[in-house]
Amino acid sequence: MTHHLYYTDALQTTFDAAVVSSSVVDGKHHIVLDTTAFYPTSGGQPFDTGSLGGHAVLDVVDGDGGVITHVVAGPLEPGQTVTGVVNWARRFDHMQQHTGQHILSAAFERTSGVRTESFHLGSSSCTIDLAREVTPAEIAAAETLACDVVFEDRPVQVRFVSEAEAAALPLRKGPNRTGTLRLIEIDHFDLSACGGTHTPTTGRVGVIAVSGWERFKGGSRIAFVCGHRAVVSYRTLRDVVTGLVRQLTVAPPEIGSAIERLQTDSRANQKVIRQLRIAAAEHEAAQLVVAAEDVGPFRRVLVSSADSDIDVLKTLASAIAAHAGCVAVVIGDGTPVPVVVARAADVAFDAGAWVKQLTAACGGRGGGRPEMAQGGVSGSAAEIVAFARDSVR
Repeated sequence: MTHHLYYTDALQTTFDAAVVSSSVVDGKHHIVLDTTAFYPTSGGQPFDTGSLGGHAVLDVVDGDGGVITHVVAGPLEPGQTVTGVVNWARRFDHMQQHTGQHILSAAFERTSGVRTESFHLGSSSCTIDLAREVTPAEIAAAETLACDVVFEDRPVQVRFVSEAEAAALPLRKGPNRTGTLRLIEIDHFDLSACGGTHTPTTGRVGVIAVSGWERFKGGSRIAFVCGHRAVVSYRTLRDVVTGLVRQLTVAPPEIGSAIERLQTDSRANQKVIRQLRIAAAEHEAAQLVVAAEDVGPFRRVLVSSADSDIDVLKTLASAIAAHAGCVAVVIGDGTPVPVVVARAADVAFDAGAWVKQLTAACGGRGGGRPEMAQGGVSGSAAEIVAFARDSVR
């Protein structure tokens, strides 16, 4: 079994140790030491990085029987004494997030009676999954209590107890292993079984901020950031708000209503634009009919349009088909290429059947009624035009 220095002193970042074994697996060096300060991936917390014997530590794995394997970039020999250096910035970040999680989970239990089912410590944000859905008010209450506990700078202590002793304690989170158990106690607030690294006081967490939440598997997934991450998150939001204030020329509390006004104006403008495009299509139809091709049983109007709005294309096709003896094939712009076909009431031409033939020949999907049909065609506009010239007659 490897001696775990981080169990008793999470602030220790340098140490000397003897190499117990060394092997190469998939081209990487796997090193076991007699003692280590490197935390392995475990309990939702990622592994520490740093260097071992001058080689970069790529991974740290918690194996059977408490044996810790260090995956490093270079070879080390059994019996060799090496110096390990833990990346402090990463270690302290994980300490802030993990301690913050204990505080926030305990705060949810105290304010709303809802337990934490799981925890994930990601590279930029952390999440806890709660056993039931919680309201914004419940989230705010838990966040406020959590920050109060941070500001009170309460001691965070490590205790080791037997299974029997643990069974008699009011643990918020019970153990998932047997034997001697490691407990993390936040003074007069939380007591949980945990093997992770934690700050010595709650004050060093800095701040706890909920950054988002969503429904998840019948409960709630809460995203949060602590310490330096909270500062980075604040800076990002500050920059966004500052940019919006400048662009909208409003105070921060008025940003929401200003955006709503812009959205309302945009919807109204889009409606007017569509109406104008439809009117233009109707005007264009009258001009196109004059130049219609006489193909025998009817007059064919073949149109290539720069428009991609299917409603505008349908309006143009319908306006052409309103003229006796006409069949309109309107080809729009887009991927797949939108195509609308319409025929006058006095023409014996099945638009729906023709669109099926078109998509069978050029790829895509579509269909419709004998008087009007539409489709999205995989082929090019040139291929569609060529097919229409050969078959719409």
